[in-house]
Amino acid sequence: MTDVRVARALTIAGSDSGGGAGIQADLKTFQELGVYGMSAITAVTVQNTLGVHGVYPLPQEAAAEQIEAVGSDLGVDALKTGMLFDAGIIRLVSEQIRRFGWEKVVVDPVMIAKGGAALLQPEAMQALQEDLLPLALVVTPNIPEAEALTGISIRTMEDRREAARHISNMGPKFVVIKGGHADESENSRQIVDLLFDGTAFTELGGKRVRTVHTHGTGCTFSAAITAELAKGRSVSEAISSGKAFIQAAIEEPLQLGQGHGPTNHWAFRRRQEMLL
Repeated sequence: MTDVRVARALTIAGSDSGGGAGIQADLKTFQELGVYGMSAITAVTVQNTLGVHGVYPLPQEAAAEQIEAVGSDLGVDALKTGMLFDAGIIRLVSEQIRRFGWEKVVVDPVMIAKGGAALLQPEAMQALQEDLLPLALVVTPNIPEAEALTGISIRTMEDRREAARHISNMGPKFVVIKGGHADESENSRQIVDLLFDGTAFTELGGKRVRTVHTHGTGCTFSAAITAELAKGRSVSEAISSGKAFIQAAIEEPLQLGQGHGPTNHWAFRRRQEMLL
C-alpha cells in the first residue's frame, strides 16, 4: 500500500463557546476541506450569537507550549493565527514560527468581535506589526482592522489600496483587505475584496448576501486559505477557494441563535458533492 501524506494545518486562536468563530470554526473548515486540523488555544471566550460575555486569556507560555507540542511531533504544513489577545502571546507565537521555520503563515488580525468586544489589547498592536506580520505569507484584515493597522481612514477603493501598500510594507507577501464592511449606502450587490501581492492589485468580487448570520466569517475565510495552502495550492488558488467556501457558508445559513448566527461550514462540501 502506498502511503498518502495527510495535509496538516494548525490554528493558533481563541476558543468560541458558541462554535461559530475561533478554533471551532477553523477546525470545522479544515475538516470540510480534507485537512487534518490542530490547535493552540490562546484564550477561552464566553460567546453566543448575542455577543462576547467574557474573555479568559491563557498564560502566555501555554500557547507557545501547545505550538511546540504540535510542531515537534505531528508537523505543520500551514498555519493561521486568529485571536492572540496581547503582546506577550504575539511575541511568543512569533518566536515559535521562526524556530520551526514555517513559511505558510496566514494572519487574521482579529481585533474586535461582531458585537464590539475587544479581542486584542491596544498595546499589542506594535507587536502584531513588528513581530508577526513580517512572518506572514498572507494577512486578511477587514476594513476596520486595516484602518487600525495603518491609521488610514478607508472610504474608497483608493484608500484601500493605500492601506494595502502600508500593510505590505510591514512584511506580509500578500494582503487581502476584505470588503464586507464597505459602505452599503448605494445598496451594492457585490462585495469586493482587494488582493495586493506587493506589486499588483486584484479586485475579487462576490455576491453580497443580506443576512445577520455572519459570525465567524473572517475566521472561516482565513482557515479555508490555510487549508488550501497546506494541500500545496498556490496563494491565488487558496484565496479563490477560500472565497468560494465562505460564500457558500454565508448563502446557506443555519438560522441558529437570536443574534449574529454562525455561517454554514458544510455548505461548500455539499455543493461540491452535488456537482459530482
